This record gives sequence, structure tokens and C-alpha cells, in this order.
Amino acid sequence: MDYKELGLTREDLVEMYRMMRLIRVFEENAVAYFKQGIVIGNMHMYVGEEAVATGFCKLLNKEDYIASTHRCDGHLIAKGADINAMMAELMGKQNGNCAGRAGKMHQTAPEVGLLSANGIVGASETLGTGHALYCSMFAPERVSVAFFGDGGGNQGAFHESMNLAALWKLPVIFVCENNHYAISTAVETSTAMGTFYQRAAGYGIPGVRVNGNDVLEVYAAAKEAIDRARRGEGPTFIECDTYRLRGHHEGDEQTYRTKEEVAEVKKNNDCIGRMQKLLMSELNWTEADDEALIKSVDDQVAAAVEFGIKGEPMRVEDMMDNLYAE
Repeated sequence: MDYKELGLTREDLVEMYRMMRLIRVFEENAVAYFKQGIVIGNMHMYVGEEAVATGFCKLLNKEDYIASTHRCDGHLIAKGADINAMMAELMGKQNGNCAGRAGKMHQTAPEVGLLSANGIVGASETLGTGHALYCSMFAPERVSVAFFGDGGGNQGAFHESMNLAALWKLPVIFVCENNHYAISTAVETSTAMGTFYQRAAGYGIPGVRVNGNDVLEVYAAAKEAIDRARRGEGPTFIECDTYRLRGHHEGDEQTYRTKEEVAEVKKNNDCIGRMQKLLMSELNWTEADDEALIKSVDDQVAAAVEFGIKGEPMRVEDMMDNLYAE
């Protein structure tokens, strides 16, 4: 994919490269502090899939909606959420983005269009469709993006959401982050044809499949779909063929795949490595440039960690607050 044909500049590519590194370094730090017992709750990491969130969210406005999953860190960061508040949330602190109550899987950031992540497989499809219905009725300039995994693509909610979105021409983009494993179930053993994008034809909407580890391919497909939605032409389904480099959750023994398989993807099809090679081969990106960017990202995440550690723990006395509307 030629970045020039997409209208992207060197600065745009550096921005996307930095965003992917920021997501990864944030999560690597979260895992490290999880192992020390400082980050609490379950951990489902987005490591390896950063190009999907980055490619889409670069094209979205703050007011546009995204519906996320239990792997919500990448979506939140790419959409512009405060990583200080995010890290504090993972540590169960009152200065977290949900005052320590949401943990990893249920974070919210309405100020950037994420009303709630959730741990229900396939729920983001219905939520994203609902967001799009609101847009069509009250905010026609906005669009909605529903992210979900290959496991979510085999839920009944997938078909129900696609049907209604197509019927009502809702401004929603369904994004399947096909990382090849629904927990431990390989997509080849659970999904007819092994892919999802063909299903869009049954609802009369566009369906495409892209290399989800190539941020430029993701960006190109996202741009066409988002532009279509903003024109009022209805939904698009995009399958991003990606790969998670860590287990389904931290502690997953990963007996369903080999270390060699993971190493091969990391060596030859890692989204961050792909962008780094492009910058160095075509855009005069130097080792010094790379080191400076890496240090900047590391410093930003280190500040988020310090913010979280210094925060006041969530109080048991406040646990029942905000359960009900006034």
C-alpha cells in the first residue's frame, strides 16, 4: 500500500508509528505491574493488534463512537483517552478513568466517544449498532465503529446487528479483529471458510479483508468505509487479519499453538516492525530518530505508571456509588 496515494505524509506515518508503540509499551508495563500485584484483575492484552485501532482511530473525530471489547486498551489509547487515568484504573485507584471500579475490561471514556468497553463476547456489535442508530437520529455527522474478535463474529448478535444496520443504513463500521484464536479455538475449526468478510454479501453491504498488521491497509479500508458511512450510505464490514502475540489472558499456557508460530509472526508480520522498516527505507528515519521516539514513549508511560502508583486506592465505602441514576 503506497502511503502517498492515501494522502499521508511522513508526519502522519511517524504519528501512527508512535501510537502503535505507545499502545504496546503501555500494555507491556501493565503486564509487568500485574505480575507484581499492583495492577489488579484479569488482563487480556492487545499486543500485536495495534495497527487496527491506530488505522481506524486516526480517521475518527473525538465525537465519533467506538464500541470496544475486553481488549480495550488499544482502542482507548488510539481514540485519545488519558493514559494516566487508564493506568490508575488498572491499579484500582480513585483517580482512574472509572474511579477504580472498572478494571481492565469495563473502562469508559465518553469524552473521546467510548461509552463502555465490556467483556461479553460479541456485545460490541450490538452496542456499536445502537450508537449508530443514535447518530442517524440525532447526530448525522457522526459515525460508529464496532470492534470485535473472531469469537464475536460467531455470535448470533453479529447477524442481528448486521441485519438491522443494513436495513436502516446505519453509519456503523463492523471491524472483526481476527486474531485467529477465540481463547484457544482456532478460527479454522470454528468458522466455515475460515474467514468472515464474505458474510457481508448476505446483507447487501460491502465486505473486505485486509492485513490487520499493516496499518496502511487498515487505514485505506477504514477511510473508504468511514467516508461511506458519513455520506449516509450505510454500514461496511471489514475483517482485519491480525494476530495476538500474547496469550488470551495473562497466565494462558497457550498449549493450542507453538512458540515457533508466534515467533514467525513477530519476526515477519509485526505491525510495529513493518512501519519501522518503511520509515527507515523510504523516509530517512534514522536510528537516532527511532531512539528518541522510543524514549519519548517510555517516558510518557513511566509518568502514567507513577500517576497510578501515587493514586489513592478505591474505597470500599464508595463501591455502591453510581449504581443507579439520580
